[in-house]
Amino acid sequence: MSITGGDVVDLGRGLYAWLPPKRGWGLANCGLLVSPRSALWIDTPYDPLLAGQFLVESQKRLPDGAGIDRVIVTHANGDHFWGAGVLPDAEIIVTREAREHIHYDPTPQQQHALVTGSDQSTPLGAYLSRHFGAFDWSATDVVRPTTYFTGELELTLGEYAVQVSSLPPAHTGGDLIVHLPAQRAVFSGDVIFSSTPQQPGDHPVHWAGPLSNVIDACERVLATGAEVIVPGHGPVLDPAGVREHMGYLAYVRERAHALHAAGVPATEAARRVIAEDRYPSLGLPERLVVTIGSEYRHLDGSELPGVLQAMAEVAAVAQEPGTERTGGQA
Repeated sequence: MSITGGDVVDLGRGLYAWLPPKRGWGLANCGLLVSPRSALWIDTPYDPLLAGQFLVESQKRLPDGAGIDRVIVTHANGDHFWGAGVLPDAEIIVTREAREHIHYDPTPQQQHALVTGSDQSTPLGAYLSRHFGAFDWSATDVVRPTTYFTGELELTLGEYAVQVSSLPPAHTGGDLIVHLPAQRAVFSGDVIFSSTPQQPGDHPVHWAGPLSNVIDACERVLATGAEVIVPGHGPVLDPAGVREHMGYLAYVRERAHALHAAGVPATEAARRVIAEDRYPSLGLPERLVVTIGSEYRHLDGSELPGVLQAMAEVAAVAQEPGTERTGGQA
């Protein structure tokens, strides 16, 4: 079953946000900035079907003769990156540090084979099918960035400034944020996962960390003075919403450090934080296995596990009674 649809929100002065129709793994927010002669995307949907839908919606908003010439990718996770294949001639801009995460993740076709070929009688196979089975990467080629940068990158699109800033390791090892001063907006990528009472979101999943860097990244978003923040996943926020999210991050960090000091293993620490149920409206609490595991690595120097090992631990915890909330993913 495929996922279709998505809301396009007009943020003013040529800026739009494309918001997926539900929450869950792989359903990322994307941006479109339009000028009289050209346009750019900020992030892309996960697979060609969703990316094609975003492209159709984008083209409805382009002036005659304008094309989408550039894609700024906030980080190299496939759900923000792999859809760029529908724009084969576009410049794809990432941080230089994103190279490492591109090599860490499976390729689109490897992931397709894993999802479709896993034994669904196992916790991992069932979890992958449930949460990723709606996506189709069978014909998705590897997407290769064309422009790498370090530090700050200043772009213009027509009359609009586009300020791109790389970050220390946070959600991944190659994150960036996009500040649009004229629109008083920031696209934060996955250093922010949002939730509101009207539109509950999911627990974040952070592969790199430490969480102090994720919190610092949120501070950098606020320091821009932006009034509109488009997170990597979840509803659009104002600055107060970002501060609320920082409270969540501080809570998870404090619990991880306390449980680490008490000698509790990382996966068991995640189970305990899940059981505390401090944020009951958030879906996918099993993703705390990854985030707390990342924090533990910074505390004890352990090695980064492979994606498959990490997801197997997530799937095992998800099937335990009282854990899994689907986050709206079919």
